[in-house]
Amino acid sequence: MTDSVLSRLHDPARKGFASDNHAGVHPEVLQALATANGGHVGAYGADPYTEALQDVVRRHFGEQAECYPLFNGTGANVVALAAMTDRWDAAICTATAHAHVDECGAPEKVAGVKMLAVPTPDGKLTPELIDREAHGFGFEHHAQPRVVTVTQSTELGTVYTPEELQAVCEHAHGLGLTVHLDGARLANAAAALDVPLRALTTDAGVDVVSWGGTKNGLMGAEAVVVLTPDAVRQPRFVRKLSTQLASKMRFVSAQLLALHTGDLWLEAARRANAMAGRLAAGIAEVPGARVTQTPQANAVFAVLPAGTTARLQERWPFYVWDPAVGEVRLMCSWDTTEEDVDGFVAALREDLVAAAR
Repeated sequence: MTDSVLSRLHDPARKGFASDNHAGVHPEVLQALATANGGHVGAYGADPYTEALQDVVRRHFGEQAECYPLFNGTGANVVALAAMTDRWDAAICTATAHAHVDECGAPEKVAGVKMLAVPTPDGKLTPELIDREAHGFGFEHHAQPRVVTVTQSTELGTVYTPEELQAVCEHAHGLGLTVHLDGARLANAAAALDVPLRALTTDAGVDVVSWGGTKNGLMGAEAVVVLTPDAVRQPRFVRKLSTQLASKMRFVSAQLLALHTGDLWLEAARRANAMAGRLAAGIAEVPGARVTQTPQANAVFAVLPAGTTARLQERWPFYVWDPAVGEVRLMCSWDTTEEDVDGFVAALREDLVAAAR
């Protein structure tokens, strides 16, 4: 044994608004990992934590739900889409969908599914927008539309209502298509609408969910939840083939258990959403800054002067969303505080006042 310990290499007091992925791990999740540690249990999911997780998943999504824990959101989308398609199939998505824009082509290159992207004004699909790409059935020169994939909440910070999701699912099923939901921020959407998870998934007609946790306080734990068994083929084998089968799965499952056995997932998402609302309200009161849309979940979009953006980014990291108009995206997390928000707004006001002199 050695007496050396890891030296802290970051400033734990430093916060930002770049991404909810930047936040640390919730203390209750860290405690769950410690509880799950010690001794030997079965590998690759043959452990009591993964078994217990199945019961929790069925409580949230219904008795038919089957849960496949894995490492990350990209992996969840790849495994879900690969299990739902053949190599000649395609998935209809929005042009801003994370699976289309921000996963380095993994759904196409790893899962082998062609992404058919539809431009949308708000990041959401509708039956009419689906019809733009739902054609060519049986035509051998055309990738076959097989899946509609929606993101909840969307990359543009918008949220599908249960009724909107139901309309998408009914239309897709009527065309013979299945529906996948990328739920990296599903908790934020459910918290914003004050509905249970199943209202945005099972009850709406969704077939397969990529169930997010990393953006809501986990170290690195996601899952594929199958709601319609006939919509997938051999997800266990697809997970292994896609390098997403955790040998020490108890530590993935323990995190999901800690988040979802009680209301921790909801409390964490509500805090992130509430801080986004506070941030937007604060920015809106600063002359020279403009909030471009009312936050629906934990994302704030605003237009700031370029110089102000660059100066604020030195203290609070965040991303420029649309350089052409100076629009930035500010993400709030489970650990964002009122002091973080108020400090950012105060610095924004100070910078714009100084620039106007």
